[in-house]
Amino acid sequence: MKVASPNVVPSVSREKPGWFPKVLYANRYLFLMFLPGLAYFIIFHYIPMFGIFIAFKNYSPFLGVFKSPWVGLDKFRSFFESPYAWRVIRNTLLLNTYALVFRFPAPIMLALLLNEVRSDAYKRTIQTVTYFPYFVSTVIIAGLVMQLLSSTGVVNTVLKRLFDTSTIKFLEQPRLFRPIYISTTIWQGMGFGAIIYLAAIAGIDPNLYEAATIDGAGRWKRMWYVTIPGILPTTIILFLLNLGQLLNVGIELVLLLYNPLTYETADVIDTFVYRRGLAGVGGPVDMSLGAAVGLFKSLIGLLLIVTANKVARTVGETSLW
Repeated sequence: MKVASPNVVPSVSREKPGWFPKVLYANRYLFLMFLPGLAYFIIFHYIPMFGIFIAFKNYSPFLGVFKSPWVGLDKFRSFFESPYAWRVIRNTLLLNTYALVFRFPAPIMLALLLNEVRSDAYKRTIQTVTYFPYFVSTVIIAGLVMQLLSSTGVVNTVLKRLFDTSTIKFLEQPRLFRPIYISTTIWQGMGFGAIIYLAAIAGIDPNLYEAATIDGAGRWKRMWYVTIPGILPTTIILFLLNLGQLLNVGIELVLLLYNPLTYETADVIDTFVYRRGLAGVGGPVDMSLGAAVGLFKSLIGLLLIVTANKVARTVGETSLW
């Protein structure tokens, strides 16, 4: 039997010209499934980037984008000189920081708990109950929250009967808006977010659990030393993606729950852009100001995600790119 010499370099087969159409045809069904997602990002994410120009212009719908006069960075200065600038930036950062601290770990803990459930029927029931709020309209979710926390709602009724307290106007107190918002988003998205972590847990090699059991590890130690390290790469990727959205808040829920009494803690960048750029509250409609604030928010998000990705690559092996 002939043994290949270690100095012999194996030949590398090169594709002939025209290989891409062959690959495209061979995987035509996969590419067809990919087209709707590609079209979505092109239509709703890339084409609208053309509107960035109006952030540097005094935009008028009657003049159009090209004929509107250039104003440079005046719209950015107008925002940062506004008395509301610091308030909306502070509220946005605080809401998203609380979301990273409390909302981000919630799906992980739910997935870990569901993984330990041995009854399939009970597990499916819990999954269905926790997934359901995600598929309910945000308007309905906000309506439920408002009904529960109203003066005659369930929460006030229970508090009165158990502790004989006076009526609490939850949605009119600025200090209570953040806990209400974070709790609502946890309830709405926790079950659906756990799907990704359950899929990551399902991909862990069962032999690792068997080896840990043979070594005497109980369920807690198997979860701590096998399950959590197994889903850590997925957790890091999702954390980086969430960090890039640090200045993005669920504007629909905020708009439905906040009111002028809670602007102090509830007014965020997105609601400010809506009021000034589209609704014209507090002044004339200023689409250029809204575009400038939105561009500022996007640039900060890009800087955050690039920095976090670089730190993740330096500390560990998992990163977005």
